[in-house]
Amino acid sequence: MDDRRGGLSMKGRARLHYAWVVMAVTFVTLLVGAGTRAAPGVLIVPLEHEFGWSNATISFAIALNILLYGLAGPFAAALLQRFGLRRCMVLALALIATGVALTTQMRAAWQLTLLWGAVVGIGSGVIALVLGATVAARWFAVRRGLVMGVLTASTATGQLVFLPVLARLAEAYGWRAVSVTIAAAAAALIPLVALLMRDEPADLGIPPYGGAVVEPAPRRANPIGTALAALATGARSRDFWLLAGSFFICGASTNGLIGTHLIPACIDYGIPAVTGASLLAAMGILDLAGTTGSGWLSDRLDNRSLLAWYYGLRGLSLLYLPFAFQWSFWGLSLFAVFYGLDWIATVPPTVRLAARSFGEQRAPVFFGWIAASHQLGAAAAAWLAGLARVGLGTYALAFTISGGLCLLASVLVMLIGRGRAPVPVLATEPG
Repeated sequence: MDDRRGGLSMKGRARLHYAWVVMAVTFVTLLVGAGTRAAPGVLIVPLEHEFGWSNATISFAIALNILLYGLAGPFAAALLQRFGLRRCMVLALALIATGVALTTQMRAAWQLTLLWGAVVGIGSGVIALVLGATVAARWFAVRRGLVMGVLTASTATGQLVFLPVLARLAEAYGWRAVSVTIAAAAAALIPLVALLMRDEPADLGIPPYGGAVVEPAPRRANPIGTALAALATGARSRDFWLLAGSFFICGASTNGLIGTHLIPACIDYGIPAVTGASLLAAMGILDLAGTTGSGWLSDRLDNRSLLAWYYGLRGLSLLYLPFAFQWSFWGLSLFAVFYGLDWIATVPPTVRLAARSFGEQRAPVFFGWIAASHQLGAAAAAWLAGLARVGLGTYALAFTISGGLCLLASVLVMLIGRGRAPVPVLATEPG
């Protein structure tokens, strides 16, 4: 007698459910995407020295990368629904590999903006958090919070794996070696994704992990219409704006600020770039534990309270950071511990709250818009922090403002779900 729940027979309960294979491939893909997005922090100073471009000019290209990475999210979620996971992931990896490889030939600042800002930004927007949210919703009926925590933590692991290596490559062989390494890593993933990735459990005739067999999701909807319909629906919801607003602050306080400018800030205080990259890598190790634990907790505790704690502790650590530089490596190590555990622990509770507000099936597209807000905040922080550094000669004001915004976010998230009205389903939305 077969028990198809979980995709296992009574005689084969030890067999690995294919959902875990899909999750593993997604983890590695997100890891490479994270390494790609972390690289600009290593490149700022070398590009300044070789081309004479200002910090603000380079930061603008990075900000455009972050912005397009975010804006691509909701459309990427709709494309994943329409064309499937495998085809979209292969196309995105090819776009990243091509764009990064071409940066080795650039000679003008506009080429940096076009290649790293636009081409790589759009490509990386497909292999982003919306991909993790889609995999978790489509392949797992149980343990979604834990799965999302693990997939989110891959972005921190990307820093752990790539940043110290990239910093040493830039120091020993120049910044072009960094571009070649990233392009090669993205290209090497293409055959792995093509071979092992599957769009949904029904393609293999199995149920999602922990669930029952379901029919394949319809794929007739126009991706652009699906994404814009979700935005129109979300715009009428207070919860959407609270989630988007708090996630804007999340982006402004993580990859837009610390991920982009911590290494240049370390150099300002006489701390080598490799040491700064090692601090970011240490944060990656800590966040791997913190975000995975956050996913586990999001299945069990009030997600609003979790977010309030996360944003509050992050805000305090950022307010401490300007003083940490005065105590050099040891002061920064203390910052790395508290900030690292909290780096992107906000993602699993935010995904869970989006699913609760807008429904499990529609959540990836809605989360795409919320994630776009995250990257809009990151882009603003990346560019404005660069301007502040040029104008004031220090990043202290940028760190302080970001810390204060995090304390504000800890208040905003407690309002999510209070007095909620049901969100209507538009006729143009899928499902």
